[in-house]
Amino acid sequence: MGCFLCSVKSKKKQIGKFSVHHISSSVEKFKVNTSLDEKDSSINGGSGHIAAHTFTFRELAAATKYFRANCLLGEGGFGRVYKGRLERTNQVVAIKQLDQNGLQGNREFLVEVLMLSLLHHPHLVNLIGYCADGDQRLLVYEFMPLGSLEDHLHELSPDKRRLDWNRRMKIAADAAKGLEYLHGKANLPVIYRDLKCSNILLDEDYNPKLSDFELAKLGPVATRPMFPPESWEPMVIVHQNMQ
Repeated sequence: MGCFLCSVKSKKKQIGKFSVHHISSSVEKFKVNTSLDEKDSSINGGSGHIAAHTFTFRELAAATKYFRANCLLGEGGFGRVYKGRLERTNQVVAIKQLDQNGLQGNREFLVEVLMLSLLHHPHLVNLIGYCADGDQRLLVYEFMPLGSLEDHLHELSPDKRRLDWNRRMKIAADAAKGLEYLHGKANLPVIYRDLKCSNILLDEDYNPKLSDFELAKLGPVATRPMFPPESWEPMVIVHQNMQ
């Protein structure tokens, strides 16, 4: 067990404390710069306090049974997501371990912590905390038991039923409410930029929540949209049909 954690200890003294302090100070600066108003925050679904907790790598490794394969929920370009249980609260959570050689760097990690620490809405996934221990970067979210919307639309397993039309429309409408909050009702607008069915998570009642804020930008800004690769082909087809 000691060997599993030794790589973290070797760099923890060098950058571990700096990373946590850097995130905390950045959140506080962001909080001041946005000039959060308590009244407006309560109306918009946000809050002026920082809710995210800091965790050690050892805590999160124990929560996922040391990242055991049977705890793996999924994997993407930014890293792997595991199901875990926090010892301090006995809460079931989803833990994203960022790939050190993946697409998400320290900047994107910081952006996601900032965004989800200060933006709160029924249709945004809740960030419980984060870990910046040594060179390890992990994010701890509320666990969404029904997975992503993509899991219910494509390559369905025999035990899953297709979503009926009314449920699909409700999921779409509620996801749009999350976007509306981000783009127009939050104290400081945020451009989400990564809407796709794999980033819409579902709770036990099929209520959707937007997740994955690595590509998000503070707004209003003049920027070209960034579309995920899986959306390119449909857009090309639409463009060709319009010509």
